[in-house]
Amino acid sequence: MAAGDIVHVEFPSADADRAQRFWGELFGWSFEDSGMAEMDYRIARTGEQMAVAIFPSEKRSGYPVYYYAVEDIEASRAKIRELGGQAEEKMPVPAMGWFAACKDSEGNAFHLWQMDRSAA
Repeated sequence: MAAGDIVHVEFPSADADRAQRFWGELFGWSFEDSGMAEMDYRIARTGEQMAVAIFPSEKRSGYPVYYYAVEDIEASRAKIRELGGQAEEKMPVPAMGWFAACKDSEGNAFHLWQMDRSAA
């Protein structure tokens, strides 16, 4: 995966069953439970390095949440701030990698993703 590739898209949903039915029937995606005991988070693989997720959420912007690949999340967070954007602290997804919520210089929300199997 190259820097800037979209690696993950989340669809926060008022009704996760309805959203799963919509996206599954629209594109033929097959969703599976992520195995995270603390939340209902359903994942469908849409490519070798790409996945989408649906989860119930009361907080929804009306837009999907995009995750972009980076090789060095700390350097990317610093670059975002240097360019006039905002970057929150990185958070681990144990045994998978790191993510950070960000906004560009115009206030558009996005996330960074760094693959790192040693994340804890």
